Amino acid sequence: MTLSSRAGARVLLWLLPAIASAQIPKLTTPPTIDGNLSEWKRLAHNDGLWDIERLRRSPWYEPERNRITLHPGETATPEQDLAARYYTAWDDTYLYLGAEVADNVNDVADPAHAPKRWYFKDAICWFIEAPRQARGQNFGERDNAFCFVADPAKPPYAAWWRHGAPGGKTYLEEPIPAGAVAWAVKPNQQGFTLEARVAMAPTFGVSSTAWRAPKIGDTYGLTIVHTDPDGGEYGGHFLIYGRGDNDASWTAFTLTGPLSPVARQPK
Repeated sequence: MTLSSRAGARVLLWLLPAIASAQIPKLTTPPTIDGNLSEWKRLAHNDGLWDIERLRRSPWYEPERNRITLHPGETATPEQDLAARYYTAWDDTYLYLGAEVADNVNDVADPAHAPKRWYFKDAICWFIEAPRQARGQNFGERDNAFCFVADPAKPPYAAWWRHGAPGGKTYLEEPIPAGAVAWAVKPNQQGFTLEARVAMAPTFGVSSTAWRAPKIGDTYGLTIVHTDPDGGEYGGHFLIYGRGDNDASWTAFTLTGPLSPVARQPK
């Protein structure tokens, strides 16, 4: 391959979708939900660090929506403003969600607060279609959004569930049922760590009659929305693995068996 053809190949790689499909590994040992991901993060889906520079080279980038907020006098770099690694796994009962976040301002106040306005606060929301269907639709039956405000006080609205339901119901808004969720936010000097587990039967089973107990080979749709207002009216957003409410744009994730940790080889 010539130098010019190598360069052309690299350009083509940038033009290809970042992820056509991906995998969510199964956990064999349930982790303790305490804001420490060390038990399971190396056994979960994680495709590295996301910041605005990586995002703007992805097929989901939309400048008017995927942005970060700079305020007068602020000296943070874009990477300090917001960067995160996201983790997803499953077992027979739960979906496990985690994030390690660098964020220079922890903003969980909203002057016009309403319980469903998680997107006006620092929050991470996993949008999941379960099971994924071939044809896309605007947010409705099968679609769920599990949204966690980065507030260590964990007020009732900070673990929020937006979902559809049979009969054409869309955008139903309510807290994730208390018995269906365990979650924790642990602040640190760089930002925070978020860890959560959500029971699938009382959530996915409510949003769709097509949902069945999970098994290896099932395919779900997934997109992540990470909001970071930093005192702004509507805040910066990362949208990863999809472009919005239409689940046709969400990435297909297949449930797989357990992932073995990377083994260090002797010299």
